Amino acid sequence: MNGLVIQFSSIFAGLAMFAFGAVTLWLVIQPGQRMRQLMPSRGALVIVTGALALWSAACFVYGRVSPQAAIADTLRNLAFTAWLTLTFGGMTRGAPSQPIRLILLTLVVINLVASIFASLALLGIALGDLPISTVRLTDTTRVVDMVTASGGLLLVEHFARHRGESVRMPVMVVGGGIAALWAYTLNLHLLGWLSGGEPLTLILLEPLFVLLVLPAFVLVALDTGRDRIRLSRTIAVRTLAILGLALYLVVIAVTGAIARLVGGDYGALAQGVLLTLALGLGGLFFALPRARAWLLVMLSKHFFEHRYDYRAEWMRFTATLEGQEGDNDPPFRRIARALSELAGSPAVLVMTADTDGNYAVNDHWQWPTALEGSDQITTREAFVLQESGRIIDIDHLRRGESRDVGEEVAINLPSWMVADQRIWVLMPLLHLRRMVGIAVLHRPRAPRALDWEDLDVLRISGRQAASHIAEMQSQAELSEARRFDEFNRRFAFIMHDVKNLASQLGLLAANAERHSENPEFRADMIETLKLSVARMNELLHRLSSQGRSGAVTCAVVKVAPLLARIAAEAGRRHPVSTGCDDGLDLSGDAHAVGQILSHLTANAIDASPANTPVLIAASADGDAVRIDVIDHGNGMSREFIRTKLFKPFVSTKDNGFGLGAFEALQLARAMGGRLDVDSREGEGTRFSLWLPRAATASETNQKERAA
Repeated sequence: MNGLVIQFSSIFAGLAMFAFGAVTLWLVIQPGQRMRQLMPSRGALVIVTGALALWSAACFVYGRVSPQAAIADTLRNLAFTAWLTLTFGGMTRGAPSQPIRLILLTLVVINLVASIFASLALLGIALGDLPISTVRLTDTTRVVDMVTASGGLLLVEHFARHRGESVRMPVMVVGGGIAALWAYTLNLHLLGWLSGGEPLTLILLEPLFVLLVLPAFVLVALDTGRDRIRLSRTIAVRTLAILGLALYLVVIAVTGAIARLVGGDYGALAQGVLLTLALGLGGLFFALPRARAWLLVMLSKHFFEHRYDYRAEWMRFTATLEGQEGDNDPPFRRIARALSELAGSPAVLVMTADTDGNYAVNDHWQWPTALEGSDQITTREAFVLQESGRIIDIDHLRRGESRDVGEEVAINLPSWMVADQRIWVLMPLLHLRRMVGIAVLHRPRAPRALDWEDLDVLRISGRQAASHIAEMQSQAELSEARRFDEFNRRFAFIMHDVKNLASQLGLLAANAERHSENPEFRADMIETLKLSVARMNELLHRLSSQGRSGAVTCAVVKVAPLLARIAAEAGRRHPVSTGCDDGLDLSGDAHAVGQILSHLTANAIDASPANTPVLIAASADGDAVRIDVIDHGNGMSREFIRTKLFKPFVSTKDNGFGLGAFEALQLARAMGGRLDVDSREGEGTRFSLWLPRAATASETNQKERAA
């Protein structure tokens, strides 16, 4: 087994030798100015990669446990120390502190001593009179390696903590690679000391680990990544968990080793106690939400620069506000949930204004018990809160304290809110200085005081939630305005039709005075009244909420009967003649087509001389049906047709609404048709209605056979 591991160790060492040799050569030939932008101490970096190449060569030629590898190991440590000192020391204002200087001096001295011992080992091999076993990797050199690795890790941590804000990403990557190599050395010697033996397999596989660190130096050699390394909060927390687990395993191992040294059967007992304690604490944190909340607060407070991971929190906040697929929560409940997740509050109330201006609970997220209907914030209290614009810490208000003198104390909150100890924070939801809602936050499971970061996050999230509420309110108001607009539009059209009916009934009443004794006139009058009543009922239906809102339903409409009905209705006022191709059908809405022709015919009658008939003619034109309404009146100018004819509320009549032509055009377009006008002043006007032609049964069969 060891023979196979030695072979693999030699292979990995050879690969590392060629790889680090190539990186060293590449760094040497790079332009100096370009490299200085990435690395302040280019020469020290070349020495580091050269030392790694030399160490790999020694392991490849002489073996990992040879004195030659030991000498190369000390040279590698000296190169690492020099790079850390020249790179980070040059960025530090003033000289390094005394403890750092002591660590640097210790590392240099012990590595020089270790190189002397290794050199003596080589001399003993050459002369043959010095036993190798007395100077090879013994307990002394093992301690030297452990001290070097520990001191080196302290240096990396110190420089990264004090100068990490001002260095570029490649510097941090190289520093991380060096720290990884020292950590490997420290762990393998620590495991050997705990186990009482030499971890030969881990020592032989060290070239493999060195090869794994190679990308850190390749990153610099390829001139990539000029920014700082920024771990996400999720990765940082998981890394802390892994480090905690590793520390727990080390504690168990050390406890077992100490117990073996003391004697007796205390090792298994100690390890069992530690395991039981770890499982108990783990179960406590998983079972109790308050314990988990306390742990998260401690981690955010002591391990991170900011309490919040702003990017992740903001993305989650906006996603919750918008609602994901399958999320059926009402909008105000989503707002409460988003604020709850952001602030770490277990429950949130969202209050909005009622018709009297008082703020009552609109919705909530996991609030323990329902509030009474009288639990409101009055208009006066809400106005003071809106004018202050402040996020209220209820605990400060209960104690009569204030961070800004005269601010929070001046706000008189309702007694039920001050008395309810569950209420933690009151935040106004302001949109353009107008309060559109109030959020009430439940006290968190792990009590903590609000700081400036909490206030800033709550303030900006409150504005975002307020913008969301304002947008919902605007959409609701816009929808209501559209319904009113649709109602007004229908009412205007209906008023136009009512005017026509009133004119028709007025003419009928005038004729009744002269022809009331005529039986034919009475029969015609009754028929006209029936048609008028039916027409008015239809208009009332259109005006109601169940009526049509401009939508049309296309079906097959027979043209000839439709023209005959229009002519019969209009013929009582003025002579109307019709003409239609035999069997002509169109595709459209019968009511809409009749309405268009009624408008056009009425306008033609109004424009025509008394004894000049109006002509309504329909014919097929390819796949379309053309219906012309022709009069011989005064006609219209091109300018009037272009700028005013189809504009609503523009009319040349004294009592006109100006909606007939406009409504006719809208209805024609809704059915997929068009309305053309040809008019000459002093000659007359032709309105041409174009609608799709309905295919006959024979034409349909021919198309099916052709297909």
